[in-house]
Formats: sequence, structure tokens, C-alpha cells
Amino acid sequence: MFEQRTARNPRAFLSRHKSALMLTAAVLALVFPSSARAFDFSAWDGILKQNTRRSVYQGVAYAGFDYAAILNSREFARLLADLEAFSPETLRGRDEKMAFWINAYNIFAVSLVLQNYPVKGIKDAGTLFTPVWKVRAGKVGGKPYTLDYIEHEILRPMGEPGVHFAIVCASVSCPDLRAEAYRPTNLADQLDSQLGEFLRNPGKGLRTEQGSRTAHLSKIFRWYEKDFDKAGGALNFINRRLGDSLAIPKEYAIKYMPYIWELNSVR
Repeated sequence: MFEQRTARNPRAFLSRHKSALMLTAAVLALVFPSSARAFDFSAWDGILKQNTRRSVYQGVAYAGFDYAAILNSREFARLLADLEAFSPETLRGRDEKMAFWINAYNIFAVSLVLQNYPVKGIKDAGTLFTPVWKVRAGKVGGKPYTLDYIEHEILRPMGEPGVHFAIVCASVSCPDLRAEAYRPTNLADQLDSQLGEFLRNPGKGLRTEQGSRTAHLSKIFRWYEKDFDKAGGALNFINRRLGDSLAIPKEYAIKYMPYIWELNSVR
């Protein structure tokens, strides 16, 4: 009898049991929170895979990005619109937040280049009075963000120095733009991989000279020196990743490589 009445008058059933259905939906959202909160970066993942290629500039090997190929991309425009509509307050957990904001930083850096394309380097997207880092780069949840704010007010306070090798300011000497989106489920492995790739690049990460007993490092290790304090300093942070066989001896002099700000475009 119950099944017959329900089948004949589904609207009446929904009306009578509205509260129960709403409660069930709320419980499901708690049981499966990631499906309700997570931002879908699959479009960004595809853009990266299709447009990132190995390049060389002034003898420095890097991951070049084909900005021209997505100059009028509807897919990239939709990605920016989706970020603008997404509420970051729904993010939960350190890894979910970190992965989201690393991706957002990289997307907005690309967007700044596209807004000013063609440019020699990302710094050309700023002015003398408003450096590019302070320029409104994009919106999340309807709120405008700058690259500076995302880096210094959101990511760095999380206390993970590995983010410095994941966020990419669209320049040759920056860490490589990874050919995939960052995911909270394997973020630790992605960050470790990024650091390893960076340190293995003698043109911009690390180069040692046994004859002069000198280690040439990226200026990132100097600019953000304090961020490596919890790891015992930048040198200890690097050596832990390199392992004993490749570790930089403590008696080596430390010098910093010139930073190439030219655009990390495909060449």
C-alpha cells in the first residue's frame, strides 16, 4: 500500500519527507566531503600536459610553456571563471588547501602573462609603482588575489618550504612548471619530485665545483632563507634530499646563480 501511494503521488511523498531527505543529504556531504568541496583541476591538468615542453634558454634547460597556444583558449577562460565562483572556505585539511593555492598561483601567473602578451618577462606585466606581484592576478570566491598575497599570506605560513619549488612565477630560473596539476592525495610526492628535479638542474637549482669547493645555488634559497630554519637551514634541507653520497660538504663556499627573469615560454 505504501509503495502504491508513493508511486501515484511522488510530490506528496517528497513534501512529507522533505526534512528527512535534507538530513540524508547533509549526512552524505559529511561522509563524502571531498566530492562536495574539491575544486576540479582536470582542465588545468590537461592544459599543462598539452602545452609544456622541454626548452633551453642561455644554456639553461627548463619546462617551457606555450602561452601563445592558449592565448584565446575558452577552456582556460572557463577555468578562471570556475575559480572565481569557487569558495575557498570549503577547503579542508592542509594538503587540500596547499594543493589548491599552488595551482591557483600558477594559473594566475599564466593569466597575467596572457593579459599582457607578448611580454619579455612576467615583470613587464607590472609597473614601477605596482610590481607584478602586487597586481590583481585573478579571483577566487569573488575576491581578487595577487601573487604576493597567495605566496606570503597563504602558502608560506603553512610552514612547508617545498612550496617554493612548486609555485612558478613564469620565468626561466623558476622551478619548472609541472606538467600536471597538484593533488592533495599525492602532494608530498609531487613536492619531493619537484625539489629533486630542481636540484638536479645545474643551470638553476644546484651546481657544485669540487675544484673550487663551491656550491652554486638558486637565489630562492637566499630569498627565503628563514623558511628553511626548521629544517636546520637551507644546506641541511638540500642535503637531506640529496642523501649522503651527494651531500654538499659544509666547508664548501656558497654562491648564488644569476636569476633569469625572461619568460619560461617554449623555445
